[in-house]
Amino acid sequence: MATEKAAPTLIGSVQRALRLLEAVGLQGDGATAKQLARQAGLPLATTYHLLRTLTHEGYLRRVDGEYVLGEAVGSLGRNHQVSQGRDAIASALDRLRDELGAATYFATYRDGEIEVVDVSEAPGVPAVEEWADFRVTGNAHAVGQCLLGQLDREGRLDYLSRHRPQSLTRRTVTDSTVLLRRLDARHPARPVLEQQEYLPGVVCAAVPIMVGAALCTIGLSLPVAQAHRLSAAADRLAMRVGAVMDRLSFTI
Repeated sequence: MATEKAAPTLIGSVQRALRLLEAVGLQGDGATAKQLARQAGLPLATTYHLLRTLTHEGYLRRVDGEYVLGEAVGSLGRNHQVSQGRDAIASALDRLRDELGAATYFATYRDGEIEVVDVSEAPGVPAVEEWADFRVTGNAHAVGQCLLGQLDREGRLDYLSRHRPQSLTRRTVTDSTVLLRRLDARHPARPVLEQQEYLPGVVCAAVPIMVGAALCTIGLSLPVAQAHRLSAAADRLAMRVGAVMDRLSFTI
């Protein structure tokens, strides 16, 4: 005996809410509850209930007695764009990792903090172990130094006032005056090189990039046994990163 395929379970209240959102979208400039009820084919009482819920959740806004689409509707598309952007960053990092034979990193400076967005590693090219929080040790690693180098002096002082330079290895620069002078002396377009300042046995580099108005960087790391490769790998990264990132369109 053939087994009939079960019909999907449909939730009526969700269907009605979606019809109501579609009706608001079609109106564009706004519509009253009565107009939306007629257009969506819903009882007025049900429409009022759904409108209150959708407004509370931010999917609708009530303006002068009429309803328009809310901010939460737009965020659905933005979240998709962000997801696509993160996927694009991951693919770019993987390509650079394979070309350079080094673990790669994408980071940005957001709301006064260093944020490592993504890391790409593989067997034989391990990423740096985050044994001290990357966000608060920007004085010690190449990614942090590169991002701080893109800030103006006021921005650097603000970061260092909140995250005092920490001594992580015997090579770490902890004197704020020395660190600021070092950042001032760097060429803004040149890679930042860091050798065992964050973690013994690891050398790193980072190059500055701009994604819209966001300050960002792409970095790489190598074991100290391959320190002789660092400068050339950093120069290669600087040459390649522009071509790789120019093909991307994403929101940070």
